[in-house]
Amino acid sequence: AVMAQGDDVSRQMIKWCISVSVNSFIRVTALVKKTPSPVSSASIRDFELHIKKCYLVSSAMQMLPVQPKDIERPPPESAEEGQTDESGMPLVTLKTRLDNRVIDLQSECNQAIFTVSSAVEGLFEEYMRKSGSRKFNTSKMVGAATEGGAGVFEVSNYFGKKAYLTQSPQFYKQMLIAGDAESVFEIGPVFRAENSNTHRHLTEFTGLDFELVFNYHYHEVLDFAEKLIVFMVTELLSRYQDEIAVIKKYFPKAGDFKVKDGKALRLKYLDGVALLKEAGVDTSEQDAFKTDLTTAMEKQLGKIIREKYETDFYVLDEFPMAVRPFYTKVHPTNPNLSNSYDFFMRGEEIMSGAQRINEADELEAAMRAKGVDPSSEGFVDYVNAFRQGCRPHAGGGLGLNRIVQFFLGLDNVRQATPFPRDPQRLRP
Repeated sequence: AVMAQGDDVSRQMIKWCISVSVNSFIRVTALVKKTPSPVSSASIRDFELHIKKCYLVSSAMQMLPVQPKDIERPPPESAEEGQTDESGMPLVTLKTRLDNRVIDLQSECNQAIFTVSSAVEGLFEEYMRKSGSRKFNTSKMVGAATEGGAGVFEVSNYFGKKAYLTQSPQFYKQMLIAGDAESVFEIGPVFRAENSNTHRHLTEFTGLDFELVFNYHYHEVLDFAEKLIVFMVTELLSRYQDEIAVIKKYFPKAGDFKVKDGKALRLKYLDGVALLKEAGVDTSEQDAFKTDLTTAMEKQLGKIIREKYETDFYVLDEFPMAVRPFYTKVHPTNPNLSNSYDFFMRGEEIMSGAQRINEADELEAAMRAKGVDPSSEGFVDYVNAFRQGCRPHAGGGLGLNRIVQFFLGLDNVRQATPFPRDPQRLRP
């Protein structure tokens, strides 16, 4: 917008307008005029506003902690403060951005990122509802630690008792299936008390969880889940081209996510291990069914698969039983393996899922084999849910934040989270 002294605009008015602090909200009455030449610094380049009246709606503080123009540049790779770009302009680190998240969220890149994030959530729900699934909201507080005591947040005083934040809606999804729900999904917070300070771990994230019955084989559910991800990715690339183009200016991988022939690539876990072995990676522990793939292995496998199969989305099936939870169904012919799967985007995990044990006696035996007491307070209601009969079922849990991170090629999951929580951060 421009101002010039004249019949409607006094020198005092211009002086007052110049004094309005950066980032304040104003309301103007103005004439729209064509510019003599395109304005390179504005999104609308061929027209400008000639202000006649100006009102201050909301005033910003004179000294902002971060300048809005500075957050429009990508963050530096290093966490060191005080960096500048080639032209000497400040580079704002991720930590500083998150400390001043309200200003940071105003950047065109973040506006686009969270439009895509909202879309991922909406597309997940759209797909589930069209399939006939029902949405449930399960409790986020339980009376006993369940899926692993070390990874549970404790609420120290719940009316004189201890309570815990749930690590996932897993037990409740299965109990709903036992209650004849047949197909369920949930979108809600998930809490993990894990001291993991990595680019993809949070202590609180948004889970996109689903569970459904099948008739003959758990691959019916696996097929369903693969089509879910393909649907989400395809629709994002189709419906949100403008937002992805904005993000691409800051994160070059945005928009180049590949899904070959519109299908997921499915490999067996041991086939994935074999690909790593061919590339010279030491897989002795994986060959012995002792440990899962490390993060470094996952990333390397993602690069191998992109080069060999031209896809960024793939599934590993039949994981070792030793690295899966007690409620996972064992493989019917190889007791070292399980009917379980993980989904990967750009070589990093976005979902873990499996066929679940649906017989109470079998579940109790599996729990004891993993050192879990099925008669303890945290498990007795869960086990009892299967005593009146329950159909075979499978499902999985997706991380919304990770999907956004890996689909857009962001550097850090915190960039895909409005107000991230990790072991080091409880603000803002």
